[in-house]
Parts: sequence; C-alpha cells; structure tokens
Amino acid sequence: MADLPCRLYLITPPRLDDLAGFGRTLAQALDAGDVAALQIRLKDAPDELIAAAVDALMPIAQARDVAVILNDRPDLAARLGCDGVHVGQEDATLAEARRIVGRDRMVGVTCHDSLHLAMEAAERGADYVAFGAFFPTSTKAAPIRADADLLTGWQKDMVVPCVAIGGITVATARQMAAAGADFLAVSAGVWSHADGPAAAVKAFNAEMALGVGERGD
Repeated sequence: MADLPCRLYLITPPRLDDLAGFGRTLAQALDAGDVAALQIRLKDAPDELIAAAVDALMPIAQARDVAVILNDRPDLAARLGCDGVHVGQEDATLAEARRIVGRDRMVGVTCHDSLHLAMEAAERGADYVAFGAFFPTSTKAAPIRADADLLTGWQKDMVVPCVAIGGITVATARQMAAAGADFLAVSAGVWSHADGPAAAVKAFNAEMALGVGERGD
C-alpha cells in the first residue's frame, strides 16, 4: 500500500455563475500540481447549464490529462463526451449507468460508510468506490459519517480504488492519505482556500505525499 500514490479529485463548487472566470481559476489550479479528475457537480441545475459547464470546463481539464466526471447524470455524461459518471445510492444504479455510458467510460459509486455497498459495487464493475463524509461539510448534506479505518480495511483486500470525500482540507489530507485513500475528493478545501486554489492544490499534493509515506508505519 505504501507505494500507491494518493491523488486529488476535484469537485466543482455547487454553483458556477461565471463559467469563464471559473475556467481561468480551474486552469491555474490544474497547472499548480497533480490532479487526477474533475467532477462537475451541479445539483438540480437544468440540462442546458450542465451542458454549458461541460463545454467550458472539459477542454481545460482534458488538455491537462485530467478526467472529467459528471455527477448523477449518465445520460448527459455519454451525450456530452465526459470521461465518466458518478452515481449515488439514490441515483441511477451502477448497471443502468454502465449500460448508458458504456465500457469505455468510468463509473464511480457513492458507498457512504458501508464496506458491503462498496464490495457489491466492486463486484459489479465499478471503477472506483467513494466513502464519506469523513468530516463536516457545507458543500452538501452529509448525515452519514465515515471513519478513516474504513479506508485501511478496504485497501487490505480490494483492488478497486477508493475515494475519500466530505469536508477534507489541507489539514486533514495527510491523515486521509495515510489511512489508505487512493483519491481525495475536495471542493471547498480547494476553491475556498485562504491562499487561493492554486496554492491549495500544491499544499494538498505535498500533504498527500507525506501521508502515503506514513502508510503501514
């Protein structure tokens, strides 16, 4: 487990009122350090706004080898050419999402604090599973709280990557990486960082590297 990196999985702010401005901020953040994926998460936004966000942000991300994941909507992910889709327990099922987006796109699944749900998702072909929330978060309603030991337990027996999500900041990134997260899903921890998103990406990468070095200690 110690040799596996932990990488950043960015999630957009819940509202994007200035797409052009956010696109510039995103480019600066992605140029500041390693980022594996960008999830476009615009809950309850009309399809045309989601499509506009994908059209504006996907070229910025993909030009930097950052995968673009659309939240909730496998139909739009397939139509708009996203690299994958993320579904929650109350969204489309994994089987439905896979049928819609095909075998060549990623499908990730929210599993809250449940190893059982995660194992089911892995057995059914999920490309990654997401656990959380690990900390209080203002980005979304997250009544379920997960423990970092969940990540360690997952890594002992499973090969499907796991994502830690929920209130993760630079201050807690090292802990999550040390526990065994393959990816840290972060929204406000980057976009609302006191020194700006680019500085946050640099800081996250530094802390995650330290955490990976502590695995198994």
